[in-house]
Amino acid sequence: MNDKKRKALEAAGWSIGSASDFLGLTPEEERYIETKLILSERLKKERQRNQLSQIALAKRLHSSQSRVAKMEANDPSVTVDLLIKALFATGLTTRDVGKLLSGYSRDTCNFRT
Repeated sequence: MNDKKRKALEAAGWSIGSASDFLGLTPEEERYIETKLILSERLKKERQRNQLSQIALAKRLHSSQSRVAKMEANDPSVTVDLLIKALFATGLTTRDVGKLLSGYSRDTCNFRT
């Protein structure tokens, strides 16, 4: 948000802050949510890159299409271990997942260099 727009909103009585500020998240909670977002975004990307339908991925996981859809939508009921298992089912390795978690920036949707 540019400074002009921020100042106008604040002058109108609005508070400007992040979702973490609004929800009162701890740094650990914020990192956990960020991790789940990174994993779910990559899952969808890998599924599509491998030309897998949600149904095909669900079969690999012995799960359902609706569960895969929830994984890709970062549904709160989806666990991190299920997301990692699904990434492995798309062909990613442990090293790939490690790189994803250590070098990925959601702001740019790219790996940091």
